[in-house]
Amino acid sequence: MLKIAHNQHYVLPLPKGHRFPMEKYDLLPRQLLYEGTIQEDNLFSPVELEDEWILTTHTTEYLQKLNELNLNKDEIRRNGFPLSPELIQREKMILDGTIKCADFAIDHGVAMNIAGGTHHSYSNRGEGFCILNDQAVAANYLLKKGKAEKIMIIDLDVHQGNGTAEIFAKEDRVFTFSMHGAKNYPLKKERSDLDVELADGIQDQEYLYLMEKNISEILEKFQPDFVFYQSGVDIIASDKLGRLGLTKEGCKKRDEFVLKTIKSINIPIVACMGGGYSQDIKEIVDCHANTYRLAQEIYF
Repeated sequence: MLKIAHNQHYVLPLPKGHRFPMEKYDLLPRQLLYEGTIQEDNLFSPVELEDEWILTTHTTEYLQKLNELNLNKDEIRRNGFPLSPELIQREKMILDGTIKCADFAIDHGVAMNIAGGTHHSYSNRGEGFCILNDQAVAANYLLKKGKAEKIMIIDLDVHQGNGTAEIFAKEDRVFTFSMHGAKNYPLKKERSDLDVELADGIQDQEYLYLMEKNISEILEKFQPDFVFYQSGVDIIASDKLGRLGLTKEGCKKRDEFVLKTIKSINIPIVACMGGGYSQDIKEIVDCHANTYRLAQEIYF
């Protein structure tokens, strides 16, 4: 059974006019239930993750600042969200969701988090709507528990996974692959194990060729036993922040390749939502929904 992490607290109230499309976290599961892609028993509700697991990835000083709501104005601005107890609760629930998804994926092949993919969060700070790095924490959980030995993080969000790259810069057991807009945020990139930078306006054929070639080569050489997938849909042409030129069908083909490829070599995979900022919220939800539709079709 496809297990999907979702909690009502994922939908954080934001000030009027805030540019982050928080409503997608509510609309996506509603859409998947309405169309029959999933049933209620596919969903599970994560809780706040214990600090001991967060500290496998984030510094004590940074976590203490979050717990005490002690970020300065610049740190709050860089994060992008108003600081509140509800925000920290939400972030810890996202972490728990991705960890529990990892355990479900070991049993069922795949699991998915309605939120997550918070790849701009560094070990000691947050930025770009990312406070704590869920895939990094979950990867360290698997390594510490001995549930995985070699982990690949496939990051296909339009923005580089700079925080993830920093966290695992000296960890040979985790391979970080980020394929992102060369001229997009963040302006100062970190060094992943492999970065593929994309020109503005790149379209389906070239994008899919580069993705398939690089993922296939990494899988052959690195031979991971677990995969995390950052499946942001901000690569499509209508995205306000993306600057790329992919169609919705191209985005779907991307997800199809990743899921079919990982299933064919019998490796567990966890997919997290990532970014999506099209003007039309229906466009965002439909692109994200395609990832879940494909997981049901391919795995179950």
